[in-house]
Amino acid sequence: MIIGFDPGRDKCGLAVTTDDAQILYHQVIKSENAIEIINNLINQYHPEKIVMGNQTTSKQWSKKLREKLQIDIQLVDEKNSTVEARDRYWQMYPAKGLTKLIPQGLRVPPCPVDDIVAILLVERYCN
Repeated sequence: MIIGFDPGRDKCGLAVTTDDAQILYHQVIKSENAIEIINNLINQYHPEKIVMGNQTTSKQWSKKLREKLQIDIQLVDEKNSTVEARDRYWQMYPAKGLTKLIPQGLRVPPCPVDDIVAILLVERYCN
């Protein structure tokens, strides 16, 4: 098991995947709740490591996680991950109704995709 973590100032994306890439959990959470929720996920799923993006607030988050949690933390390049996550959103949740008529590149997901970024970070780490 691996926890994917897309850190941010206001919100974070979290995902838990198995070694064979099955998604067991994914959620966008408030940043202020991240440590507590990650700790709960560690207790529930017993992952081997946390894989997190290496940009935005990664240095601060990496330091916080290392101080509070006893788990291996690996940084992964998150370049273009938000754009990829938007595309992946439409694969996971296909457009319905009139939204189907809008080209996928012009569609905007109706919710944050930070959790899908967390999934992509784990995939990048594993590949």
